[in-house]
Amino acid sequence: MTGKPKYSANSPHLDYANPDAPKGGTLKQAAIGTFDTVNPYTIKGKAAVGMDLVTDKLMVRVWDEPFTMYPMIAKSTEVAPNRSWITFHIDPRAKFHDGSPITADDVVWTFETLKEFGRPNARRIYKLVSKVERPDTNSVKFTFGEGYDRETMMILCLMPVLSKTYWKDKTFDQTTLTPFLSNGAYKITEVDPGRRIVYERVKDYWAKDLMPNRGHFNIDKIIYDFYRDDSVAFESFKSGDLNLRREWDAGLWQSGYDFPAMKDKAKKEALPHGRPDRVRGFIFNTRREPFTDIRVRQALNHLLDFEFLNQNFYYGLYGRINSYFPNTELAATDTPPPIKNATAEEKRENMKRADALLKEAGWVIKDGKRVNAKTGKAFTFEIMLDDPSNEKIALSFVRSLKRMGITANVRVLDSAAFLGRLTDYDFDMTLYFWMSTLSPGTEQYLYWSCEAAKTPSRWNYAGICDKNIDELSKSIASAKTREELVSKVQALDKALMAGSYMIPLYYNSKDFVAYWQPLAHPENMPLYGTVLETWWMNAP
Repeated sequence: MTGKPKYSANSPHLDYANPDAPKGGTLKQAAIGTFDTVNPYTIKGKAAVGMDLVTDKLMVRVWDEPFTMYPMIAKSTEVAPNRSWITFHIDPRAKFHDGSPITADDVVWTFETLKEFGRPNARRIYKLVSKVERPDTNSVKFTFGEGYDRETMMILCLMPVLSKTYWKDKTFDQTTLTPFLSNGAYKITEVDPGRRIVYERVKDYWAKDLMPNRGHFNIDKIIYDFYRDDSVAFESFKSGDLNLRREWDAGLWQSGYDFPAMKDKAKKEALPHGRPDRVRGFIFNTRREPFTDIRVRQALNHLLDFEFLNQNFYYGLYGRINSYFPNTELAATDTPPPIKNATAEEKRENMKRADALLKEAGWVIKDGKRVNAKTGKAFTFEIMLDDPSNEKIALSFVRSLKRMGITANVRVLDSAAFLGRLTDYDFDMTLYFWMSTLSPGTEQYLYWSCEAAKTPSRWNYAGICDKNIDELSKSIASAKTREELVSKVQALDKALMAGSYMIPLYYNSKDFVAYWQPLAHPENMPLYGTVLETWWMNAP
């Protein structure tokens, strides 16, 4: 995206992969929920976990640099200096699992099909293509029209390639539990609807020796068992039925892995990463009173006791978010430090500061309640949650608010109801998150712009509408060097933090992973963190 690629055409393998890793074994993991389709490319149904294993893309990302594309189905490319067009030259070795070659016809058919029936993010990008040409039988040229930017070409590189011949007499835009003809490192060999999916390594996989793949896809069989309850999945891991688990619960990580097998048969590791973690916080809906007033938002920021939450709920394992790009070089370096409530004196001072800000904004105490000085209306609002496990955090915050005469009610919704209200911006405050990458781009405008604030189903949950933030978020995708990109993102980050659009919570700079031996992983951890495709099974 910016700068030069880390690897050259002569690089033997990626630094975080072991090219001598043995092949074999079975990796069995849990997936929470269910599935009703093995077509992940349409909006219909819920696709099974792991479908990326079966389909190759035109080009692939690697995970120890921010955003660079390397050859896969496309052996080489030609790109306009201003990125207004790109030509993909298909590797003549590329083939589907039945041995049929991947052709320019397959690329064009996939593009046209996903532009019409694909997921919204794909449709949005593919519709920026104004012309598709075939310079020869093994090449496809895409020319971009109005609205494209430097990132458009990069996202097009990530297009999967599907078989035109396979799909010609089938309806693409529907759920299906029949595995389709594909071309990736694995193929589906078993589907138990909603309960289990099994992938097996393709022994004659055409791209196994390409540089980005060396040392990857070492496990012969990958199984996902689906559970409706994560606590049941954890018990399955403890019993040895599952042999790898990613842990997201700090409390469970701290105290739940002391069963006997952890001493000699299983391991748990906190593996470092350098990617932006989720920006989790209590998000204000600034479309609604009283959160239209920054003084109110600043006041409530002073009342969250993060230190208490971290120690009592998370064993001190998390860091406090002080950026919309935490844990990276993208974070602004000149923002004020997080508000601390670690000592009794700090808590008193923060309550005084919050009280002063609230009074300045017209919210005074009357009969022990915080009310609007002009209307007499009480300061009450609702905190909307999607997960009962977040209720303890919200209730701790509610207790702090109560001491200031503010009443907050906590409401936990099921996932469908929560997402419906979230995308309609129908809430006062919610505990949710934003997610970015090490190479932010056009999505930043969808996160923070005035246009997104007024458009349902975007990601501007806070309703941010600021001319400076609009300009900064729009400019990021035009950065031509890494240095320019970092500078633009840091400026955006500073502006977002200054607006007090959320009450920041925590982030984790490590991946919590537990696994049963003889499963093993490379010594080097990539920038983006754990890459399970590089793990292998040692001989018992």
